[in-house]
Amino acid sequence: MSEGIPQTAEQETKETKEDKEARTAQEAAGVEQTGVDGTAGAADSDQPGDAGAAEATGSEQAGNGGTAQAAGSEQAGDAGTAEAAGSEQAGNGGTAGAAAGADRGDADFANPLRDPRDRRLPRIAGPSGLVIFGVTGDLSRKKLMPAVYDLANRGLLPPGFSLVGFARRDWEDQDFAQVVHDAVREHARTPFREEVWQQLAEGMRFIPGDFDDDTAFKQLRSAVEELDASRGTSGNYAFYLSVPPKFFPKVVQQLKKHKLADAPEGSWRRAVIEKPFGHDLESAEELNRIVHDVFDPEQVFRIDHYLGKETVQNLLALRFANQMFEPIWNRSFVDHVQITMAEDIGIGGRAGYYDGIGAARDVIQNHLLQLMALTAMEEPAAFDAPSLLTEKLKVLKAVRLPQDLGQGTVRGQYAAAWQGGAKVRGYLEEDGIDPSSTTDTYAAIRLQVDNRRWAGVPFYLRTGKRLGRRVTEIAVVFQRAPHSPFDSTATEELGSNAIVIRVQPDEGMTVRFGSKVPGTSMEIRDVTMDFAYGESFTESSPEAYERLILDVLLGDANLFPRHQEVEESWKILDPIERYWATNGRPAQYASGSWGPAEADEMLARDGRSWRRP
Repeated sequence: MSEGIPQTAEQETKETKEDKEARTAQEAAGVEQTGVDGTAGAADSDQPGDAGAAEATGSEQAGNGGTAQAAGSEQAGDAGTAEAAGSEQAGNGGTAGAAAGADRGDADFANPLRDPRDRRLPRIAGPSGLVIFGVTGDLSRKKLMPAVYDLANRGLLPPGFSLVGFARRDWEDQDFAQVVHDAVREHARTPFREEVWQQLAEGMRFIPGDFDDDTAFKQLRSAVEELDASRGTSGNYAFYLSVPPKFFPKVVQQLKKHKLADAPEGSWRRAVIEKPFGHDLESAEELNRIVHDVFDPEQVFRIDHYLGKETVQNLLALRFANQMFEPIWNRSFVDHVQITMAEDIGIGGRAGYYDGIGAARDVIQNHLLQLMALTAMEEPAAFDAPSLLTEKLKVLKAVRLPQDLGQGTVRGQYAAAWQGGAKVRGYLEEDGIDPSSTTDTYAAIRLQVDNRRWAGVPFYLRTGKRLGRRVTEIAVVFQRAPHSPFDSTATEELGSNAIVIRVQPDEGMTVRFGSKVPGTSMEIRDVTMDFAYGESFTESSPEAYERLILDVLLGDANLFPRHQEVEESWKILDPIERYWATNGRPAQYASGSWGPAEADEMLARDGRSWRRP
């Protein structure tokens, strides 16, 4: 009996092992063989080793302790984990974590944080850098550099973002960094944080030189290449031309000559150009030709900072996201539209730039015609650059000038007067201004849009310096009710209904309508309902340049006028400028007033009056 015990134990052990193997085989469909205590969790796995688990379809072999979690994984070594579909082999202790296997390249990778459908996080710029020409000017110091810092402070720039300045100053990199630091401290919208500043400062470089200095542009190219290696900018650069318009051709031609406009494969290069884009149609067309010889049209971003303002973008939301406004946004209900941009300051030290250009070229040709196009356009097929361009161009092409430009346009110059408790000089008395200058500091024009929606509705555009206060607004004024059961005394204080979009400084919207005054008599008076960004939202509105610089880095051209719009705008303004050049002198108006009397007379002839902002 004692001799049979080992035989019986051996036989039972063998039978137990065979039973376990059979049972395991039945539990794992498609598994041909499983080791001791093994678990088969995937169909078609040929042979998982001892204690191994095959969890992926098609896994042929998982070594001892190995786990194959990916379809198509052929072999995972001891304790290895294959997590990616198509991974052919993960060695002992190895992990394959990339979709589509080890052979998949980075070109297939899509960062989920940059998915345009994901609204949980703001859009964040990818690896990139910004080169600012004319970096020592007021625009750069007061707007551009603070906007870059604010973007970094909000986490919207990549960690390796780089800022390169180009100007005629004998500065080192640290001198430039100090200038940026001072500008940020003085003008940034968001609080100063030392850790954000230090990260940003590490990527700052300065290139001294003139725009015709080949050596300086060679240094610029070397700096770009060095930043690619040290900061990981991936060859992506935007060139911001914060320079007088006469230097635009020279700068873009130098970028072409030194191959800075040519992006490496898989990278991008973009040009950002400030207004004014030409001084008439002919110069604008020539400038477009020069710029497009270096950069493709989709690489050129023409800055109109008004389009970056939240309230301008809200105009589209107001019109097309609400059913209550769009049905009455047409000639059947609207009497007229007034678009005003007023400044309470003079030309300051800008005599060299402003004289010879004037208010109409400086503001109407770009800002106000863009606001008019957004106000009057039809609903776009989508909120993207091509769709917006299509609808805005339809409006600009349909604009018709007054038959009598003498009756339908007004220009003026501010004269000496008391404003804001101080005696101010007139335009002709400003430093650097020729006493015989005919440059306009005030301009008002009446336009028509000849299409089905707006036929017969006048659009009044006005702009000026040294006016009553700083304000930009769009006022859509509606027709009076066709029949009123109230007598004239009851409605004598009732004006026209209006929707007023306040672009600046008190961003928001006002709806004006009539309401009965409390009391025993029937008296109706204008009242307003007001929406203000500062009261309705906890987050403050970003500066326009923040949005626009970020859009440049993202390649989003929705808020940038294209060259076709620029040329159509000049076609509207050029006949007016030619008429003014040969007919009389600008009318005088007192500083602090709302413009010359001739502008009031222009509307009075139409039976209307200017709105007092």
